[in-house]
Amino acid sequence: MARALEQARVAASLGEVPVGAVLVQGDRILAEGHNLTRSTADPTAHAEVVTLRRGARRLGDWRLLDTTLYVTLEPCAMCAGAIVLARIPRVVFGAADPKAGMAGTLGDLLRHPDLNHRASVTSGILSSASARLLKDFFRERRG
Repeated sequence: MARALEQARVAASLGEVPVGAVLVQGDRILAEGHNLTRSTADPTAHAEVVTLRRGARRLGDWRLLDTTLYVTLEPCAMCAGAIVLARIPRVVFGAADPKAGMAGTLGDLLRHPDLNHRASVTSGILSSASARLLKDFFRERRG
């Protein structure tokens, strides 16, 4: 989770919303990334999607089996959908997202009983540090 927090700090330094993600398989990091929506003018370039794409390329497979995704902010609907489609079995996140979180806060796509895949979810890991990065980022932007 500390690596995801580092990625979030990199995002903030680039003027991106500070969200970072790391994809791990066993004891090896497959991929890591941060938000790139502003830099790439791509609304799908959330930290999770960027990281999943990199991990899939590295494995040569769209199924990211036996992996854990660490992310500093609770995944939104788009990212939760991508996680389910990639068959990621475990997600660990820091700060809850009351406006868009789809891993238990606003909704729960990751564990929806009608979907063909469900992920286990662990929340609240380094939540204070993750939330503080986001709050500081938006406070600075408002001036």
